[in-house]
Amino acid sequence: MTVALLSIRNLSKSFGGIKAVNDVSFDIAGGTVVGLIGPNGAGKTALINLISGFYTDATGSIILDGEEILNRSIHRIARRGISRTFQNIRLIPRLTVLENVLLAFQEDTLRPLRSFFKLDHRVAAKRALDYLEFVGLRHRADHLAGTLAYGEARRLEIVRGLARHPKLLVMDEPAAGMNEAETAELIELIRSCRSHVSSILLIEHDITMVRTLSDGLIAMNDGAKIAEGPPEIVLNDPAVRAAYMGADN
Repeated sequence: MTVALLSIRNLSKSFGGIKAVNDVSFDIAGGTVVGLIGPNGAGKTALINLISGFYTDATGSIILDGEEILNRSIHRIARRGISRTFQNIRLIPRLTVLENVLLAFQEDTLRPLRSFFKLDHRVAAKRALDYLEFVGLRHRADHLAGTLAYGEARRLEIVRGLARHPKLLVMDEPAAGMNEAETAELIELIRSCRSHVSSILLIEHDITMVRTLSDGLIAMNDGAKIAEGPPEIVLNDPAVRAAYMGADN
């Protein structure tokens, strides 16, 4: 029997009278990549904001590796083993590439400067450089993050997500703004990331990417789960074709 790393049960979140997430349940098994798809406004962002602690005041259950984390703070959830990347890249442009990774190592994200100076910088720098080597950015370590090309900045965002050794890495549209060649390189990088984390939750509009990388898919629309299963079954589900890709696709 496959053990779930993340179990979500009857998760709901409302804003006023609008249910952004409506009674959603699913599991993510250890060692898997799960794709989350759906049209704009389907509830994907609200869902991952609940999983990662950016939203609270929800009902239901989110259990990570046996521990209930529903409505916990961002920082507590991060310490328990969930990390995420963002569709809108969140680097500190006036710090170097290496410094951006070092900041991701901090243990107390509420007090970043104190945490930064508590680091053993020789050990941390070696770890950071190893991660940069992994994504092909070691040669840019001393460059300001603001000087990176778009694809390089995306890779640095992924490094920051990996830096705290998460159990679950949530990737929010990592291919956004990339061309076909850059997306192909990103697919190979995400494949390699599987050796650094237990599981990946991948939110992505690029159907080729989610079909290629995902062991299973979850489709949402109007805040609710409308399909779940192997990629080809979900992508050919009539409700998914109508809601996400268009009835004629």
